Amino acid sequence: MSEVHSEGALVAGAVRFLQQRLPLARLAKVKLGIVLGSGLKDFAAQLQDPVAVACKDVPNWIAPRIEGHGGSLVLGDIGNVTVLCLTGRIHGYEGYAPNEVVRNVRTCRLLGVQTFLLTNAAGGIGDELSAGDLMAITDHLNLTGASPLIGPHDPDFGPRFPDQTNTWDKELRQLLLLCGSGIMQGVYAGLLGPSYETPAEVGMLKKLGAHAVGMSTVHEAIALHAMGARLCGLSLISNLAAGIADTPLCHDEVIDAGKQAAAQLTAIVTAFCARLA
Repeated sequence: MSEVHSEGALVAGAVRFLQQRLPLARLAKVKLGIVLGSGLKDFAAQLQDPVAVACKDVPNWIAPRIEGHGGSLVLGDIGNVTVLCLTGRIHGYEGYAPNEVVRNVRTCRLLGVQTFLLTNAAGGIGDELSAGDLMAITDHLNLTGASPLIGPHDPDFGPRFPDQTNTWDKELRQLLLLCGSGIMQGVYAGLLGPSYETPAEVGMLKKLGAHAVGMSTVHEAIALHAMGARLCGLSLISNLAAGIADTPLCHDEVIDAGKQAAAQLTAIVTAFCARLA
């Protein structure tokens, strides 16, 4: 079996398993898929009538294992809106290939989810950003040196050469901006990690037009947009990037920022879901 058929079969196997584990009537009502970034996993506790499946139990999935990430897929409600929520994600810096990084979100897309909110914790680069701010993603820079579309073409995952002009849906972003005061907008730069960027690299990213930098999200965005999904993104500025911050960067800072932003994130996503409905 060729490599492309192997990846397609892996995703298809995960889809079949989840169709057996999740209530199909509720799954058909999902309005939004949510991916929770570092420190934001506790948002899933706000879902009503949750049905959770551990990622480690889903055939062919890789379970998130980075501190600050959850390890489950949760089907639940926010108000009158049904959502499908990944409480953590996979990262390339863990040693996984891009197709492995996006396997979980590709599964969600093939389960019928059309609209996604991708969240992350990021370092602030833009002059107007401060730690604790939320930034709606207007565009991204994929500086990981790889893509989930590399390799033989699988038509189930979208066209061979997908256009990325409107990867981040403007209409969804405008809805998101209406859901909370002070939400900023900017370009997200995705790097491989796991080391934080040097001050020189941060200076380069700023010249390239980036407002925030992180180690996730871009591969998910490329893969989902190619599959016809609508996307919006929300970055929690957990710290200022190297050369801007006065203190050394650490992951504990990212997790603490996520905990502090939990209530605000819940309110914004709740309002966003209401507007989607």
